[in-house]
Amino acid sequence: MKILKQKWVTLPILWVVILAIWQFAAIIYGPEVIAGPIDTMKGAAELLEDGSLLTYIGISFYRVFVGWVLGSLIAIPIGLVVGKVKVIRVFVEPVLNFVRFIPPIAFITLFLVWFGIGEQSKIALITYATLFIVIINTLTGVLAVEEDKIRAAKSMGASEWQILVHVIIPASMPYIFTGVRLAMGTSFMAIVGAEMIAANEGIGYLIWNSRLFFRTDWIFVGLISLGLMGFITDRVVEWFGRKVLYRYGVIGSKAN
Repeated sequence: MKILKQKWVTLPILWVVILAIWQFAAIIYGPEVIAGPIDTMKGAAELLEDGSLLTYIGISFYRVFVGWVLGSLIAIPIGLVVGKVKVIRVFVEPVLNFVRFIPPIAFITLFLVWFGIGEQSKIALITYATLFIVIINTLTGVLAVEEDKIRAAKSMGASEWQILVHVIIPASMPYIFTGVRLAMGTSFMAIVGAEMIAANEGIGYLIWNSRLFFRTDWIFVGLISLGLMGFITDRVVEWFGRKVLYRYGVIGSKAN
């Protein structure tokens, strides 16, 4: 309780210090280089007034959410299979460790050629950004399952499917949700690059297009919007993850 009280005291002080430093930097370098908090608020008010900011946030979030969910739904089963079946893992793991070092931004041109300039290319890029992080974390979770648990399940007559559902998946859940949360951050980074290069809408487009009008305040609005989108989404995923982990008995106390 004491720590909680200290947190609510120190957080406002921290934000006041950050805003003060931000405003001081804006005064030194000028609004053309660094837009201060007040200028940024005015820029946000302009974008909210014409409706473009909320529209761009909605479009970017839609792209991230669809690609992230699709990538996670594909990656989790793959990670479970690769981790469970040693023969498959021997051949697939080197490929995973090779491809995962190629950043999503490097595939933008190819994805535009393959999927066109519409939503498909951007969602495909987010799916790629999600895929390997979740696969590797899921694979790690499967390999971390204690062999004694599997032997105990086999000795009680459990089939391979029952072992997967009742032993491996619950034990791997913390790793899976860690991968999913990490992939969310990568997804936001990927969508910004995609929208800067090949989009007429979205937060990435707003940030990139603002340079043409020398509107650094709009750039800061876009950056703050991305941070808020990512933060809120991460909190929701974390809350949902705690609920699921409690349901599987991975954590002992119910999440609030």
